[in-house]
Amino acid sequence: MNNARNDVIISLMKTRIEKIDKLHIDEKIMKRAGKVLRKGGLVAFPTETVYGLGANALDEAAAKKTYAAKGRPSDNPLIVHIADVEKLDTIALQVSEKARKVMEVFWPGPLTLIFEKTDRVPFGTTGGLRTVAVRMPADEIALALIRAGGGFVSAPSANTSGRPSPTSAEHVADDLNGKIDMILDGGSVDIGVESSILDMTVEPPMILRPGAITKEMLEEVIGEVTIDQTLISEDSGQAPKAPGMKYRHYAPKAQLMIVEGETGEVVKAIKQIAYEQTRLGYRVGIIATNETVNSYTAGVVKNIGTRSNEHSIAKNLYKVLREFDEEDVSYIYSEVFDEAGIGNAIMNRLEKAAGHHTIQAQEITKLQKYRRILFVSNSDNCRGPMAAELLRHQSLTQEYEIGSRGMVVLFPEPANQKAEAIMRSQQMTLETHEATAFDEKDLDDETLVLTFEETQKWKIVSEYEHVKNVYTLSEYIEDERVVHSSPGEPLVVYGENFELLKELIGKLAEKLNEEAKHV
Repeated sequence: MNNARNDVIISLMKTRIEKIDKLHIDEKIMKRAGKVLRKGGLVAFPTETVYGLGANALDEAAAKKTYAAKGRPSDNPLIVHIADVEKLDTIALQVSEKARKVMEVFWPGPLTLIFEKTDRVPFGTTGGLRTVAVRMPADEIALALIRAGGGFVSAPSANTSGRPSPTSAEHVADDLNGKIDMILDGGSVDIGVESSILDMTVEPPMILRPGAITKEMLEEVIGEVTIDQTLISEDSGQAPKAPGMKYRHYAPKAQLMIVEGETGEVVKAIKQIAYEQTRLGYRVGIIATNETVNSYTAGVVKNIGTRSNEHSIAKNLYKVLREFDEEDVSYIYSEVFDEAGIGNAIMNRLEKAAGHHTIQAQEITKLQKYRRILFVSNSDNCRGPMAAELLRHQSLTQEYEIGSRGMVVLFPEPANQKAEAIMRSQQMTLETHEATAFDEKDLDDETLVLTFEETQKWKIVSEYEHVKNVYTLSEYIEDERVVHSSPGEPLVVYGENFELLKELIGKLAEKLNEEAKHV
């Protein structure tokens, strides 16, 4: 039967979804699932890493069904899952003492080992290689299914090839519903990234894919371990020795890019990119952390977890990538993560999902001279907040944090009532404003300070050290007109000041946009 006919049959299949509790496994469901595998069918099931697409590993026809359901290249090897160490000798040759030490410590668990294969394992399962990848998962549902299915279950991730791996049954159904026989819904997985893969056919053993079992953990047990740096492009004829070694993998629909650098610089760079892309009409996604999520003001921002526990980031990685598909974003920008421990696995998956597209944060941040603009008046309850609000309503090519300060502020009073009345007449408001005193911390290389009068400017220059970027508004925009303070004046004067201030702020916006072109 040709492949086209296989695809038609798979697309018409009815997928049965069974909820199952790992603490109270329903034996009837497990027997039905095992029967599907023994007859050459496909069953998706949870492991501690991601959901796997199970098939009889010793049945070459079942392997072909796996590749067809996933749309997976047939040279991409499948991992054989076992539930009992005694089964290993059936499928693997030359199991070394080092391998047995590793198995004693890390099996069952998120570690795959590569051995020379026996003749029992068909080349369809190994992607044409003479080696076989073997794992014993720790998940109780997975172990029960393997035993029910005959003891040898090949199981790549249960997703369309190249897409983010599934960490829930819902993800599996999104990709494979109607293409496979059954999905065992055991809830969300524990780890969230695929197993570490260790090649035991070379000396010293070599990590082909990082995961929760790290280089340091392995070396504590067997000594020296190396890491393979091979990257195989999609159009290469070279067969990958382990799953996930192709160039772009685990990818969302949108173009993903990783922004590299110190965390503070990375946040600034992503903010800058997201603001510009949003201004141009693109829908942008941002992968942030618990520590940085509130820093972003543009784009669709997803909190992937906390840097203090990168296991939370690993667990949420694929879930977040899939959520962006639902958000229909055009671009996704991700912060970079520490490559120690499981961070190595996180970055490995992110880099493959991004097709190794990276951006250096400093190359972006150096393109913006100022990031914050402060208007300084005497009391910060009229001219300053009005100017700040007017600037926020301008069309600016770069994003700025815009605020105001006062030289003499005794308490956080609200905006002047007449100023608020004028602003409301222009469909703007100062309702949430509270007067804030100017402070030395407001002076830094990235802040532009604009005073309304020379006296305010020289007070700042004389009272503080290391003063930079302090000008009067008139001086900065080269316009001699000045907006004077107007306490006690009638409403009409506030209106006249507003009109003048509107003109000056318009000129300020033009200058800022012009400067942005030449940074």
